[in-house]
Amino acid sequence: MANTEKLLQGVIDIHIHTNPDIRVRRLNDIELATEARRVGARAIVIKSHLVTTMDRAAMARVAVPGIEVFGGIVLNPHVGGINPIAAETAIKLGAKFVWLPTSFSANERKRQGKSDGVETVVDGKVVPALLPILKMVAEADVALATGHLTPLESLIVVEEARKQGVRKIVVNHPEWMTVDMSIDDQKRLAQFDVFFERCYARNVGGKYDKNFRRNLDAMEALGFESTIVATDGGQVENPVWSEALAEYIDFLLQSGVPQAEVDRMTKANPAKVLGL
Repeated sequence: MANTEKLLQGVIDIHIHTNPDIRVRRLNDIELATEARRVGARAIVIKSHLVTTMDRAAMARVAVPGIEVFGGIVLNPHVGGINPIAAETAIKLGAKFVWLPTSFSANERKRQGKSDGVETVVDGKVVPALLPILKMVAEADVALATGHLTPLESLIVVEEARKQGVRKIVVNHPEWMTVDMSIDDQKRLAQFDVFFERCYARNVGGKYDKNFRRNLDAMEALGFESTIVATDGGQVENPVWSEALAEYIDFLLQSGVPQAEVDRMTKANPAKVLGL
């Protein structure tokens, strides 16, 4: 896209996947940081379903000065699931996000006909091991993200997180096929002052479908003030991260979303979550 640099000046993307990974990604940490700096972005967050990324982000910041790079921990089985020790260590090492289980959540694995997923909610309550993690997240003032939970599980977790003092909560891609949140589901969550992360595309039957129209409908229903625009980028099937985000932002502007609201969703809101 010819005006990529203009569209991406000062943006922050809180959800990008990079190499190294067991699934090949378009760019590695250093390549992504270099590209983000080239187009004038303010900050990026790298995410892995398998390993922590705050340590990798720290190295990328050293290797590519001039761009803020952050990471976190996903509470999948590879770090022990709902593991307070792993979460505490990640936070001490600079994690900006603690993501609840994603591709190995009980919800996701059950949809695949498997019973080995990480349980976050049992019998209508968060599992006991999650309570100290929520308290750590609250004390450190980092972000809790809902991962690939069901809408009901997300509601239960978010309500408990607020009780434990968590101030920054991000609902990950509510449109994702295994998350599958209706607008009514999202309105129930909105009462807890969460941010909804609305991503570039979703995987439908093994193919990626641009999510622009669906996202805009949700933004209009829930409000721009509760939205964070992100890509969930890095797949080889999708455009390189900068092109994908520029295309997404251009769609919003061409659809009549005011520049001030686009800036809120791509700059101000993610800055709040990252404490910038």
